Parts: sequence; C-alpha cells; structure tokens
Amino acid sequence: MRLPSAPIVSLDELKALLEGLNPRPKTVLTNGVFDILHAGHASYLEAASNLGDILIVALNDDASALALKGKDRPVLKLEDRLRLVASFRWVDYVTWFSELKLDRVLEALRPDIHAKGVDYGGTGVPEARLAKSLGVQVALVGEPKRLSTTGLIAHIRNTDQTS
Repeated sequence: MRLPSAPIVSLDELKALLEGLNPRPKTVLTNGVFDILHAGHASYLEAASNLGDILIVALNDDASALALKGKDRPVLKLEDRLRLVASFRWVDYVTWFSELKLDRVLEALRPDIHAKGVDYGGTGVPEARLAKSLGVQVALVGEPKRLSTTGLIAHIRNTDQTS
C-alpha cells in the first residue's frame, strides 16, 4: 500500500536511511525552490523519477529561496512547499537545505543521478563539477520551460482584480 505522501526527512536522517539500504537502489536527486507548484513541476518530477528507483527532492529553505529569487519570495513557506512536493506520487523522499548551492546535499547523499530541468542546458548545471568529482551523473530532464513560478506571479499581479 502506497503512503499518502513521501516522507519529509532531514538530510542526516535521509543519509542514514540510504546508507542502510543494501543493495542501494538507483537514486535520483533533484532540487529547487518549488514555490507555487504548476504543471511544469509535475512533468519535471515525473521525468526525474523515471531515471531511477528512488527520487529525492531537496528544497531550498525560506532564507535561501529569498536570496535566490528576491523580494517577496518564497510565496509559500518551507513547511507548505515540503508537504506539497511530498504529495506527488513520483517523489519518494523530501528534504531541505539552507545553502544557495546543493554541494552539501550532493556530498552527503551521493546519488547516482542529479537531475535538473532542460533549461539548464543553456546555462549549465551549477553543481556539475562537484557531481562529476563524486561520480554522480548529471541528467537534464523534463519539457522545455513554458511555465515558471516567477511568470505566474507576474501574471497574477498584472491581472485586473475588478472582474
């Protein structure tokens, strides 16, 4: 029987859990802010989950999300974002981190694959060098970005509120 949502666990708990699995399943890690979820997030998480046996999603905490996204972000607090991401059927574990980069999480979990959205193909994956040094494959997944939380927020703010 499937759990109603994926477990939300600290990085230390998740590291210990993975170390206790023998044999260790093929593990995929992805990360992001995941603020105001939309269909693009769903297709991205589904594509990432298809790369392995376990999908772990690491969310930026509120302070790092603010530093990355700017004023008025995140819209949803970390606790709410964790619960929402955990509700996706493709997600097996959800954790969080406070840094701007994923380095500490990659080093702790050492997944088989680090998945990022295809939009990183043009700019490069920030953690690619570290991932390579750890023997972690980087994979670009999902559809070309047509939706973004930033775009949705701008649209909401510019919509006439009188109707």
